[in-house]
Amino acid sequence: ALALLTTFIGAVIAFVLGLLAACNLSSKGMSNAIKVFMSVARAVPTILWVLVFSVAIGLGPEAAVTGLLFHSVAYLVKAYSESFEEVDAGVLEALRASGASWWQVVFQGVVPEKVNEMLSWTFIRFEINFVNAVAVGAVAGAGGIGYQLFLAGSFYYNIHEVGLIVYLCLAVAVAAHTLGRRPEKIDVLVSPNIYKNGVSVGIPGTNRIGLELAAALGALL
Repeated sequence: ALALLTTFIGAVIAFVLGLLAACNLSSKGMSNAIKVFMSVARAVPTILWVLVFSVAIGLGPEAAVTGLLFHSVAYLVKAYSESFEEVDAGVLEALRASGASWWQVVFQGVVPEKVNEMLSWTFIRFEINFVNAVAVGAVAGAGGIGYQLFLAGSFYYNIHEVGLIVYLCLAVAVAAHTLGRRPEKIDVLVSPNIYKNGVSVGIPGTNRIGLELAAALGALL
């Protein structure tokens, strides 16, 4: 639960910051400022962030969630922003020339093409957060499977419970790794038509999942 929560919240925050950090979607000053701050946050190991917040707000799940969240956001912002910067500049220019707003450019030109990479990076971060959650579960008193492993190995001396928890952690890690590779294998199914001066400009690498997601989010905006 700790790894899932921090990954989900971190991905949402990193998506917005990643858009602002991409040099082709925001100003150069804002992009550089966000990248510098994220680089500093990413340079500090996760366990140190957890210890810092454990001192600041006390031991408990709040310190573990906040510490893991800081490093998750910094990691995903770098991955997302670099992915967004690889979008074909011609597609973005065609959308802007047709009068599309900034959010329409994002959800019609960026998200459909990069949704697979975003999912892959998110699953990779979930694997990392799962390992870190097991490690900091006992250190920060955050509970969860890490705390249960700590109790079983240090207080109960129940080797069978320790083995069961270790095998469960291994199964979750393998499942997360397998799911993380699936988005990379999705074939291109549909490409939307964007017209610039009467010429149709397709978006390479888009797929039906990305288009449906972008259409749903774009309708809200």
